[in-house]
Amino acid sequence: MTAAVSTAGLTKRFRHQLAVDSVDLLVPTGAVYGFLGPNGSGKTTTIRMLLGLVTPTAGRVELLGRPMPAAASDVLARVGALVEGPAFHPYLSGRDNLGRLDAADRTTDPRTARVRIDGALDRVGLLAAATKRYRAYSLGMRQRLAIAGSLLRHRDLLVLDEPTNGLDPQGTREVRSLVASLTEEGTTVLVSSHLLSEVQQMCTHIGVMHVGRLVAQGTSAELRAGTEPEAVVETDQPREAARIMRELGLLDVRVAAGSATGVVGAIAPEKIVAACVHQGVPVVGFRVESPSLEDVFVSLTGEGFDVSS
Repeated sequence: MTAAVSTAGLTKRFRHQLAVDSVDLLVPTGAVYGFLGPNGSGKTTTIRMLLGLVTPTAGRVELLGRPMPAAASDVLARVGALVEGPAFHPYLSGRDNLGRLDAADRTTDPRTARVRIDGALDRVGLLAAATKRYRAYSLGMRQRLAIAGSLLRHRDLLVLDEPTNGLDPQGTREVRSLVASLTEEGTTVLVSSHLLSEVQQMCTHIGVMHVGRLVAQGTSAELRAGTEPEAVVETDQPREAARIMRELGLLDVRVAAGSATGVVGAIAPEKIVAACVHQGVPVVGFRVESPSLEDVFVSLTGEGFDVSS
């Protein structure tokens, strides 16, 4: 497996604060890698080190198979990035702001600048607002303009830090669609987010950051494999159902209004229903739930996670 991004022992200390602690990141070529963690977990600092914006205290970084920052002049032309939100000239239009970005890239042909700029604006749904001044853009429009700035030319790697910040549901869906189309064109995408639901819908691979450490990474299926499925018995006698589940050997059995839930383990699910019926506990419904990404996060960090905001 080739890697678009790899790090070994990547560490950053700010005086007495250890912001990133020995992170070994591996982003496979062609993946959509969700870099997941709450605000303050070290995601943005890690990204800034990947791009050469912050010098690591220790460790090494490779982008597209080349060492950073030694190969930055060659590699960064193939990398698009949105880090810590958009920053443009407020008195210029969206098109003119992108024109300034494009002019700074010496590897592109100035004669085709308008085609590239309008193509990037069109991809993020801003072509109709191309002549509007940036200061009149909404937060979501500003976010999309920043993404357009990273798409002025083909990129082998795209790094997006909180790309759906400020977007309405429609804009969020458009970003997901855009990421999918980019991967079809051969671009590897690293998406940093604190929104678990977005990562779950968008990404093929996931890395979980917690207090500066990368506590797990792999495909979504690989991460979920470490968390066991749960059986849910729906009944008007949940306490009796919970007792039976414990007797069968289910773990972490919990009672709620109208249901009892427990970790299946090695127990055959059909035995749970049979045992309940045999002991006179009516079963209204029964299901075995695979662990969600939220369950995985909680099992890794011991903390809850905001999945809706």
